Amino acid sequence: MEEKKRVTFDDIAKYTKFSKTTISRYFNDPGSLTEKSQHIISDALEKLDYHENRVARILAMGKTEFIGVIVPEFYHRFYSEVLNQILATYETFGYKFLVFIGNNNKESERRYIRELLSYQIEGMIVLSHTLSSRELSKFPIPVVAIEREDQFVCSVNTDNESGGRQAAALLQELQCDVLIHINAPIDHCIPAYDRIRGFRDYCQSNGLPYEIILRELDRSYEVDQAILKDILGEWDRKYAHQKIGVFLANDTTANTLLNLIIRRYGYLPKEYSIIGFDNSPTSREAIIPLSTVGQQVDRLAHEAVRLLVDQIKARKQGKTLAESPPVHKIVPPILFRRGTAGGMDVI
Repeated sequence: MEEKKRVTFDDIAKYTKFSKTTISRYFNDPGSLTEKSQHIISDALEKLDYHENRVARILAMGKTEFIGVIVPEFYHRFYSEVLNQILATYETFGYKFLVFIGNNNKESERRYIRELLSYQIEGMIVLSHTLSSRELSKFPIPVVAIEREDQFVCSVNTDNESGGRQAAALLQELQCDVLIHINAPIDHCIPAYDRIRGFRDYCQSNGLPYEIILRELDRSYEVDQAILKDILGEWDRKYAHQKIGVFLANDTTANTLLNLIIRRYGYLPKEYSIIGFDNSPTSREAIIPLSTVGQQVDRLAHEAVRLLVDQIKARKQGKTLAESPPVHKIVPPILFRRGTAGGMDVI
Protein backbone atom coordinates (compact mmCIF):
# COMPACT_ATOMS: atom_id res chain seq x y z
CA MET A 1 0.00 0.00 0.00
CA GLU A 2 1.46 3.35 -1.04
CA GLU A 3 2.43 5.60 1.86
CA LYS A 4 0.40 8.79 2.05
CA LYS A 5 2.46 11.93 1.33
CA ARG A 6 2.73 14.42 4.20
CA VAL A 7 1.20 17.78 3.33
CA THR A 8 3.74 20.63 3.69
CA PHE A 9 3.54 24.42 3.90
CA ASP A 10 4.62 24.44 0.22
CA ASP A 11 1.58 22.37 -0.71
CA ILE A 12 -0.75 24.67 1.24
CA ALA A 13 0.85 27.78 -0.32
CA LYS A 14 0.45 26.39 -3.85
CA TYR A 15 -3.16 25.38 -3.20
CA THR A 16 -4.19 28.76 -1.75
CA LYS A 17 -1.91 30.95 -3.90
CA PHE A 18 -0.56 32.50 -0.66
CA SER A 19 3.13 32.75 0.25
CA LYS A 20 4.74 30.37 2.76
CA THR A 21 5.16 33.38 5.07
CA THR A 22 1.39 33.92 5.06
CA ILE A 23 0.79 30.24 5.81
CA SER A 24 3.26 30.43 8.70
CA ARG A 25 1.47 33.51 10.07
CA TYR A 26 -1.80 31.54 10.03
CA PHE A 27 -0.33 29.01 12.46
CA ASN A 28 1.71 31.38 14.64
CA ASP A 29 -0.25 34.66 14.57
CA PRO A 30 -3.65 34.10 12.91
CA GLY A 31 -4.95 37.46 14.13
CA SER A 32 -2.56 39.19 11.72
CA LEU A 33 -4.57 37.82 8.76
CA THR A 34 -7.98 38.88 7.54
CA GLU A 35 -10.94 36.63 8.31
CA LYS A 36 -11.23 35.89 4.58
CA SER A 37 -7.60 34.71 4.38
CA GLN A 38 -8.00 32.61 7.52
CA HIS A 39 -11.10 30.97 6.04
CA ILE A 40 -9.33 30.19 2.73
CA ILE A 41 -6.38 28.56 4.54
CA SER A 42 -8.63 26.69 6.98
CA ASP A 43 -10.66 25.31 4.07
CA ALA A 44 -7.45 24.25 2.30
CA LEU A 45 -6.20 22.40 5.36
CA GLU A 46 -9.41 20.40 5.49
CA LYS A 47 -9.39 19.56 1.76
CA LEU A 48 -5.71 18.62 1.76
CA ASP A 49 -6.17 16.54 4.97
CA TYR A 50 -3.33 18.43 6.67
CA HIS A 51 -2.02 17.12 10.02
CA GLU A 52 0.22 19.45 11.96
CA ASN A 53 3.75 18.23 12.73
CA ARG A 54 3.82 19.04 16.44
CA VAL A 55 7.48 18.04 16.85
CA ALA A 56 8.59 20.42 14.11
CA ARG A 57 6.46 23.18 15.59
CA ILE A 58 8.04 22.65 19.02
CA LEU A 59 11.55 22.81 17.54
CA ALA A 60 10.70 25.94 15.56
CA MET A 61 8.93 27.80 18.36
CA GLY A 62 11.05 26.60 21.31
CA LYS A 63 7.82 25.89 23.27
CA THR A 64 7.05 22.34 24.31
CA GLU A 65 3.89 23.08 26.31
CA PHE A 66 5.06 20.32 28.67
CA ILE A 67 5.11 20.48 32.47
CA GLY A 68 6.99 17.94 34.58
CA VAL A 69 5.37 16.39 37.66
CA ILE A 70 7.19 14.55 40.46
CA VAL A 71 5.00 12.53 42.85
CA PRO A 72 6.48 10.58 45.80
CA GLU A 73 4.42 7.37 45.54
CA PHE A 74 0.90 6.03 45.08
CA TYR A 75 0.52 4.12 48.36
CA HIS A 76 -1.56 7.09 49.49
CA ARG A 77 -4.38 7.67 47.05
CA PHE A 78 -4.23 11.38 47.77
CA TYR A 79 -1.34 11.58 45.29
CA SER A 80 -3.18 9.78 42.51
CA GLU A 81 -6.17 12.07 43.06
CA VAL A 82 -3.98 15.18 42.84
CA LEU A 83 -2.39 13.82 39.66
CA ASN A 84 -5.83 13.13 38.14
CA GLN A 85 -6.86 16.71 38.83
CA ILE A 86 -3.59 18.11 37.46
CA LEU A 87 -4.07 16.18 34.21
CA ALA A 88 -7.64 17.47 33.99
CA THR A 89 -6.39 21.07 33.73
CA TYR A 90 -5.28 20.46 30.12
CA GLU A 91 -8.64 21.71 28.85
CA THR A 92 -8.17 24.99 30.75
CA PHE A 93 -4.46 25.74 30.34
CA GLY A 94 -3.41 23.65 27.32
CA TYR A 95 -0.32 22.17 28.98
CA LYS A 96 0.60 18.48 28.83
CA PHE A 97 2.37 16.58 31.60
CA LEU A 98 5.33 14.23 31.97
CA VAL A 99 5.11 12.32 35.26
CA PHE A 100 7.76 10.56 37.35
CA ILE A 101 7.41 8.74 40.68
CA GLY A 102 10.27 9.65 43.03
CA ASN A 103 9.96 6.79 45.56
CA ASN A 104 11.76 8.96 48.16
CA ASN A 105 15.12 8.56 46.43
CA LYS A 106 17.15 11.76 45.96
CA GLU A 107 19.43 10.49 43.20
CA SER A 108 16.50 9.02 41.27
CA GLU A 109 14.60 12.30 41.48
CA ARG A 110 17.63 14.29 40.34
CA ARG A 111 18.01 11.94 37.38
CA TYR A 112 14.31 12.24 36.55
CA ILE A 113 14.49 16.03 36.67
CA ARG A 114 17.53 16.03 34.36
CA GLU A 115 15.55 13.89 31.94
CA LEU A 116 12.55 16.21 32.18
CA LEU A 117 14.78 19.20 31.45
CA SER A 118 16.14 17.40 28.38
CA TYR A 119 12.57 17.36 27.08
CA GLN A 120 12.54 21.16 27.47
CA ILE A 121 9.70 21.25 29.98
CA GLU A 122 8.51 24.77 30.69
CA GLY A 123 7.84 24.25 34.42
CA MET A 124 7.55 21.63 37.13
CA ILE A 125 5.08 20.66 39.88
CA VAL A 126 6.58 18.75 42.81
CA LEU A 127 4.67 16.81 45.48
CA SER A 128 7.65 14.76 46.62
CA HIS A 129 9.43 15.79 49.85
CA THR A 130 12.84 14.39 48.90
CA LEU A 131 14.67 17.42 47.47
CA SER A 132 14.77 20.72 49.35
CA SER A 133 12.99 23.76 47.96
CA ARG A 134 16.38 25.50 47.85
CA GLU A 135 17.67 22.84 45.45
CA LEU A 136 14.46 22.97 43.40
CA SER A 137 14.76 26.75 43.10
CA LYS A 138 18.15 26.36 41.38
CA PHE A 139 16.67 24.70 38.31
CA PRO A 140 16.24 27.06 35.31
CA ILE A 141 12.44 26.71 35.19
CA PRO A 142 9.52 27.76 37.42
CA VAL A 143 8.62 25.25 40.13
CA VAL A 144 5.43 24.97 42.21
CA ALA A 145 5.21 22.70 45.26
CA ILE A 146 2.08 21.05 46.63
CA GLU A 147 1.90 20.08 50.33
CA ARG A 148 5.65 20.06 50.94
CA GLU A 149 8.44 22.31 52.27
CA ASP A 150 8.30 25.44 50.12
CA GLN A 151 10.54 28.23 51.46
CA PHE A 152 12.24 28.98 48.13
CA VAL A 153 9.54 28.03 45.58
CA CYS A 154 5.90 28.91 45.01
CA SER A 155 3.39 26.54 46.55
CA VAL A 156 -0.23 25.57 47.11
CA ASN A 157 -1.15 23.97 50.43
CA THR A 158 -4.18 23.09 52.49
CA ASP A 159 -4.77 25.01 55.73
CA ASN A 160 -3.55 22.00 57.70
CA GLU A 161 -3.68 23.76 61.07
CA SER A 162 -7.37 24.53 60.59
CA GLY A 163 -7.90 20.89 59.65
CA GLY A 164 -6.28 19.68 62.87
CA ARG A 165 -8.48 22.01 64.89
CA GLN A 166 -11.63 20.86 63.09
CA ALA A 167 -10.82 17.22 63.83
CA ALA A 168 -10.23 17.92 67.53
CA ALA A 169 -13.44 19.98 67.76
CA LEU A 170 -15.50 17.13 66.29
CA LEU A 171 -14.01 14.60 68.74
CA GLN A 172 -14.79 17.01 71.59
CA GLU A 173 -18.36 17.35 70.31
CA LEU A 174 -18.65 13.54 70.35
CA GLN A 175 -17.66 13.62 74.04
CA CYS A 176 -14.58 11.45 73.72
CA ASP A 177 -12.74 10.88 77.01
CA VAL A 178 -9.32 11.15 75.40
CA LEU A 179 -8.34 12.66 72.05
CA ILE A 180 -5.44 11.04 70.18
CA HIS A 181 -3.57 12.11 67.07
CA ILE A 182 -1.43 9.55 65.20
CA ASN A 183 1.18 10.79 62.75
CA ALA A 184 4.69 10.10 61.49
CA PRO A 185 7.64 12.10 62.85
CA ILE A 186 7.79 14.95 60.32
CA ASP A 187 9.83 18.11 60.02
CA HIS A 188 8.19 21.30 61.29
CA CYS A 189 8.72 22.97 57.91
CA ILE A 190 6.45 20.48 56.10
CA PRO A 191 2.85 21.79 55.84
CA ALA A 192 1.38 18.53 57.19
CA TYR A 193 3.08 19.20 60.53
CA ASP A 194 0.42 21.85 61.10
CA ARG A 195 -2.12 19.03 61.49
CA ILE A 196 -0.27 18.11 64.68
CA ARG A 197 0.00 21.75 65.74
CA GLY A 198 -3.68 22.54 65.15
CA PHE A 199 -4.87 19.41 67.01
CA ARG A 200 -2.54 20.02 69.96
CA ASP A 201 -3.32 23.72 70.26
CA TYR A 202 -7.08 23.11 70.21
CA CYS A 203 -6.84 20.45 72.91
CA GLN A 204 -4.63 22.64 75.11
CA SER A 205 -6.80 25.73 74.64
CA ASN A 206 -9.92 23.77 75.64
CA GLY A 207 -8.39 21.79 78.49
CA LEU A 208 -8.98 18.44 76.76
CA PRO A 209 -7.05 15.26 77.67
CA TYR A 210 -5.03 14.34 74.60
CA GLU A 211 -2.09 12.32 73.34
CA ILE A 212 0.05 12.65 70.21
CA ILE A 213 1.57 9.40 68.96
CA LEU A 214 4.41 9.64 66.43
CA ARG A 215 5.49 6.43 64.70
CA GLU A 216 7.37 5.57 61.49
CA LEU A 217 4.17 5.13 59.48
CA ASP A 218 3.31 5.60 55.80
CA ARG A 219 5.82 3.08 54.42
CA SER A 220 3.60 0.14 53.49
CA TYR A 221 0.31 -1.47 54.48
CA GLU A 222 2.10 -4.29 56.31
CA VAL A 223 4.30 -1.94 58.34
CA ASP A 224 1.43 0.40 59.19
CA GLN A 225 -0.78 -2.49 60.23
CA ALA A 226 1.85 -3.88 62.62
CA ILE A 227 2.42 -0.46 64.22
CA LEU A 228 -1.28 0.26 64.64
CA LYS A 229 -1.90 -3.21 66.06
CA ASP A 230 0.67 -2.47 68.77
CA ILE A 231 -0.98 0.89 69.47
CA LEU A 232 -4.37 -0.80 69.89
CA GLY A 233 -2.79 -3.13 72.45
CA GLU A 234 -1.43 -0.14 74.36
CA TRP A 235 -4.90 1.44 74.42
CA ASP A 236 -6.37 -1.76 75.91
CA ARG A 237 -4.12 -1.28 78.92
CA LYS A 238 -4.13 2.50 79.09
CA TYR A 239 -7.68 3.54 78.18
CA ALA A 240 -9.88 0.59 79.16
CA HIS A 241 -13.60 1.54 79.30
CA GLN A 242 -12.92 5.06 77.96
CA LYS A 243 -14.20 6.57 74.73
CA ILE A 244 -11.25 7.13 72.41
CA GLY A 245 -11.33 9.76 69.67
CA VAL A 246 -8.61 9.21 67.05
CA PHE A 247 -7.46 11.68 64.40
CA LEU A 248 -5.01 10.18 61.90
CA ALA A 249 -2.69 11.95 59.51
CA ASN A 250 -4.33 10.55 56.37
CA ASP A 251 -7.20 8.39 55.16
CA THR A 252 -4.95 5.47 54.25
CA THR A 253 -3.75 5.05 57.85
CA ALA A 254 -7.24 5.73 59.21
CA ASN A 255 -8.66 2.95 57.05
CA THR A 256 -5.96 0.54 58.25
CA LEU A 257 -6.87 1.28 61.88
CA LEU A 258 -10.58 0.88 61.10
CA ASN A 259 -9.95 -2.53 59.50
CA LEU A 260 -8.00 -3.72 62.54
CA ILE A 261 -10.79 -2.70 64.93
CA ILE A 262 -13.51 -4.34 62.82
CA ARG A 263 -11.48 -7.56 62.53
CA ARG A 264 -11.20 -7.60 66.31
CA TYR A 265 -14.85 -6.87 67.18
CA GLY A 266 -16.79 -7.54 64.00
CA TYR A 267 -18.09 -3.94 64.13
CA LEU A 268 -16.99 -0.43 65.19
CA PRO A 269 -17.61 -0.15 68.96
CA LYS A 270 -19.15 3.07 70.24
CA GLU A 271 -15.95 3.56 72.28
CA TYR A 272 -14.08 4.52 69.08
CA SER A 273 -14.44 7.59 66.88
CA ILE A 274 -12.07 7.82 63.90
CA ILE A 275 -11.23 10.78 61.67
CA GLY A 276 -8.85 10.73 58.70
CA PHE A 277 -7.39 13.48 56.53
CA ASP A 278 -7.54 14.03 52.72
CA ASN A 279 -11.04 12.88 51.65
CA SER A 280 -9.35 10.52 49.20
CA PRO A 281 -11.45 7.72 47.63
CA THR A 282 -10.22 5.48 50.46
CA SER A 283 -12.38 7.42 52.94
CA ARG A 284 -15.55 6.84 50.94
CA GLU A 285 -14.78 3.23 50.02
CA ALA A 286 -13.95 2.07 53.57
CA ILE A 287 -16.16 -0.66 55.06
CA ILE A 288 -17.61 2.14 57.19
CA PRO A 289 -17.16 5.46 55.35
CA LEU A 290 -14.53 7.48 57.19
CA SER A 291 -15.11 10.88 58.66
CA THR A 292 -12.28 13.00 57.34
CA VAL A 293 -10.85 16.49 57.03
CA GLY A 294 -11.10 16.90 53.28
CA GLN A 295 -8.51 18.60 51.16
CA GLN A 296 -10.03 20.32 48.13
CA VAL A 297 -7.88 18.40 45.69
CA ASP A 298 -9.41 19.96 42.58
CA ARG A 299 -8.60 23.44 43.88
CA LEU A 300 -5.09 22.44 44.96
CA ALA A 301 -4.33 21.11 41.48
CA HIS A 302 -5.96 23.98 39.58
CA GLU A 303 -4.24 26.64 41.70
CA ALA A 304 -0.87 24.90 41.31
CA VAL A 305 -1.11 24.76 37.51
CA ARG A 306 -2.43 28.31 37.29
CA LEU A 307 0.39 29.59 39.51
CA LEU A 308 2.95 27.76 37.38
CA VAL A 309 1.49 29.01 34.10
CA ASP A 310 1.58 32.58 35.44
CA GLN A 311 5.30 32.15 36.16
CA ILE A 312 5.93 30.64 32.73
CA LYS A 313 4.22 33.62 31.06
CA ALA A 314 6.18 36.10 33.19
CA ARG A 315 9.43 34.37 32.25
CA LYS A 316 8.57 34.60 28.54
CA GLN A 317 8.06 38.32 29.04
CA GLY A 318 11.65 38.62 30.22
CA LYS A 319 11.15 38.50 33.99
CA THR A 320 13.58 36.34 35.97
CA LEU A 321 12.48 33.88 38.64
CA ALA A 322 14.41 35.86 41.25
CA GLU A 323 12.55 39.13 40.62
CA SER A 324 9.62 38.33 42.92
CA PRO A 325 9.37 36.32 46.16
CA PRO A 326 7.64 32.90 46.13
CA VAL A 327 3.85 32.97 46.25
CA HIS A 328 2.15 30.62 48.75
CA LYS A 329 -1.55 29.86 48.23
CA ILE A 330 -3.66 28.35 51.04
CA VAL A 331 -6.83 26.32 50.39
CA PRO A 332 -9.27 25.74 53.30
CA PRO A 333 -10.23 22.16 54.23
CA ILE A 334 -13.78 20.81 54.53
CA LEU A 335 -14.86 18.48 57.35
CA PHE A 336 -16.85 15.42 56.24
CA ARG A 337 -18.88 13.66 58.93
CA ARG A 338 -19.36 10.02 58.04
CA GLY A 339 -19.93 6.75 59.84
CA THR A 340 -16.74 6.61 61.92
CA ALA A 341 -17.32 9.94 63.72
CA GLY A 342 -20.58 11.83 63.91
CA GLY A 343 -22.16 10.51 60.70
CA MET A 344 -25.17 8.26 60.20
CA ASP A 345 -23.82 5.46 57.98
CA VAL A 346 -22.48 3.03 60.60
CA ILE A 347 -23.06 -0.67 59.82
